[in-house]
Amino acid sequence: MTKKIAVSLPDDVADRLSLEPNVSAFVARAVRRQMAGEKTREMLASAGFVITDEDIAEAHAEMEQLRARITPELREQAARLQAEVLAARAGARVTRATVLG
Repeated sequence: MTKKIAVSLPDDVADRLSLEPNVSAFVARAVRRQMAGEKTREMLASAGFVITDEDIAEAHAEMEQLRARITPELREQAARLQAEVLAARAGARVTRATVLG
């Protein structure tokens, strides 16, 4: 069952929604994510872990600071390491298939 409702939104939010082919589905997903976050906070609080909006803001700020420290050289190094890992995994699959085959 669905209900039709009307809401007033700031211009920037309305502009973003205008890009969506199905605004109702987009809004429903966003609200469900919010609801899931609220439920998670409630469960954590019942276990003794209270997370405030300030805690979340601090975590986001810390993440932004860490992201700012990622240099192009670090990105290249990470890409090389990822390629090595993927190659090793592929080699392990081939070896395992050969042994099992």
